[in-house]
Amino acid sequence: MDSDRYPTLAASPAPVEPPKTKGSRFIGDAFPARSEAEVAACLERVRRREHTATHHCWAARLGVPGPTGYGARPRYSDDGEPGGSAGLPILREIDRRGLSDVLVVVTRYYGGTKLGTGGLARAYGEAAGLALDAAPTTVRVARVPVRLVYGFGDTSAAMRALGRFDTEQGTQAYTATGAAVVVHVARSQRDALAAAFVEATAGRGMVEDAGDEEA
Repeated sequence: MDSDRYPTLAASPAPVEPPKTKGSRFIGDAFPARSEAEVAACLERVRRREHTATHHCWAARLGVPGPTGYGARPRYSDDGEPGGSAGLPILREIDRRGLSDVLVVVTRYYGGTKLGTGGLARAYGEAAGLALDAAPTTVRVARVPVRLVYGFGDTSAAMRALGRFDTEQGTQAYTATGAAVVVHVARSQRDALAAAFVEATAGRGMVEDAGDEEA
């Protein structure tokens, strides 16, 4: 897979539940999630559905993969379980599949018998793996947002330059003399697009990073 493409979840499957482990139930949920806000919303949904559960442990890998092959921002929580026994095993299942922009929540109903750190890690990892295996996957293009500023007289030239690249349209703003548009370009094409845009507008156009814009 090229550096611009990475696998993620296409949709969230129904919750999965492996056989009980010494009386404890473990229920796995997997979600596509691209932001901290989406993670929080999905967690709240699970907590409401399983409101009598003992623990809601989770892990998320957000952001497009970098040189290591992993998303930029790992997050996880043991939610009261012994440190390292829940969140990290869930994260490992995400990373084993090379997924990014993904959240997995594993809910536990305590069955009366302690499992120990090793037993917990196996149970949380198993439920997470089953949830991910049940989820449909897709391939997403890693994009970066770029703001292009140009005068009305350069509109045709600017659009021709953009047409040579893999972009998605973002926000647009207009002034009395021209326009500022945000496009989301495939990550590996960012510098080439900037050079082509400046050349097409004979140096009159400006290229700015637009890191606050969501794809």
